[in-house]
Amino acid sequence: MGTKTVDETGVKTDERKTDEATDAAASTEAAEATEASEAAEKADTDTPDDTDTPDDTDTPEDADVTGKTDGTDGTEAGPTGVGQGAGAVVSAGLGIVSLTGSWVGTVASARESLMGQLQTSSSSDVGTLIEKGYGNAWQATAMWGGIFALVALIVGVVVLARPAFGAPGRPQAPWIKSVAWAGVALGVIGLLLAVLKYTDVLLGLPATG
Repeated sequence: MGTKTVDETGVKTDERKTDEATDAAASTEAAEATEASEAAEKADTDTPDDTDTPDDTDTPEDADVTGKTDGTDGTEAGPTGVGQGAGAVVSAGLGIVSLTGSWVGTVASARESLMGQLQTSSSSDVGTLIEKGYGNAWQATAMWGGIFALVALIVGVVVLARPAFGAPGRPQAPWIKSVAWAGVALGVIGLLLAVLKYTDVLLGLPATG
């Protein structure tokens, strides 16, 4: 009976020793796991601090972007075609004026008519009266119409030729070409009619005898 007691107590002491060793190993593993987790947390917290440096690299990228936009703005600030469009409209307008008449031509015609009346008298023949009173006035109207037509023609040609002397690779807007060609055409017609009228080929003075 005494031997069993000793054996049982011996077994029990051995089991206690085993449990204590197991507990010690478990506590060691727990401590190591805790240290590993703390090290991982420190590494995670240190990583954003290290990644703050790309913020500095973002600034050059932003600078490059602004530099590119500035470059594009500089290119867009070049010739926009506004002057060419205005010149085309002016050319067409002057061409219309050369055909329909202007206040300058009207004033010049009235002046020539008045001067003709002052230079003639009631004793002058009919041919002189017609030439001084009407012929010179009509020629003045034709002359000013021809001047407007010539200016319209010159402005239209300059507008059409402008892209050849401007920035390469920048085509002219179609509407500018159309209006400029209209001004050139009206200028040619107005100039032709003015020359024919001034030389009495078209609507000349009536014959008196």
